[in-house]
Amino acid sequence: MPHTMIDGVIFDWAGTVVDFGSIAPTQIFVDAFATFDITVTPQQASAPMGLSKRPHIEALLADAAIAEQWRERFGRASTQADVDAIYARFMPMQIDKVGLYSQPIPGAVDTLALLRGRGIRLGSCSGYPRQVMDVLVPMAAAAGIVFDHVVAGDDLAAGGRPGGYMALANVLALALPDVRACVKVDDTVPGIEEGRNAGMWSVGVALSGASGGLTLDTWRRATPPQLDAVRRAATARLLDAGAHLVVDTVAELPGALAAIAQRRARGERP
Repeated sequence: MPHTMIDGVIFDWAGTVVDFGSIAPTQIFVDAFATFDITVTPQQASAPMGLSKRPHIEALLADAAIAEQWRERFGRASTQADVDAIYARFMPMQIDKVGLYSQPIPGAVDTLALLRGRGIRLGSCSGYPRQVMDVLVPMAAAAGIVFDHVVAGDDLAAGGRPGGYMALANVLALALPDVRACVKVDDTVPGIEEGRNAGMWSVGVALSGASGGLTLDTWRRATPPQLDAVRRAATARLLDAGAHLVVDTVAELPGALAAIAQRRARGERP
């Protein structure tokens, strides 16, 4: 892969390089809502994945089934004060539990090392707020997941996904001269839209993230037909969001980057 074809790759965190299945945020949303006697299923909790956490809570409260539960429980629709209360409950739980799910996704450490060895700058961004990233980053680094720059979901006044702001903040911090030579890698619809809105190539991750709905254990035990069904559904969602390519996990990213480099060499643009 010619270095001049790909200068920078900006990665999502949970579901892309750590936390197979994006379990940490999903489970904590379930647990946080349960403290208000509201039942949220893992499927409901994962649906808005990729958004920053406060907008994620707003999206869950807007879900018809959850909104009806809220009205039955409290006798009124939810308000911004309720969003604040759930977020205040969510944050310490997320900080406390994120380390339980910080293990690298298989192949992630080797992929980052390979790209760094080729001189590619490695950025990252997350829907996690800075308080959570301050816990997660050193834990991940101890396991071999290290980036040249990290942007948290609440770092920027402009906001988070699906806007391209966090991806572009990486471009600025890493002094990458051309977004067309950059690639965003993400397992969620808002994350793919983030890369497209930033003007860069977007690669979706189908099996290790929220779109796949698998845990590491279920992924390892799944039969080829089971994986193929999950792959087809997740790939369709990510392609519909604008992904240029979709891989199963980050372990397959070098091949996708080589394909993008070839497309760039032919004059294609994201």
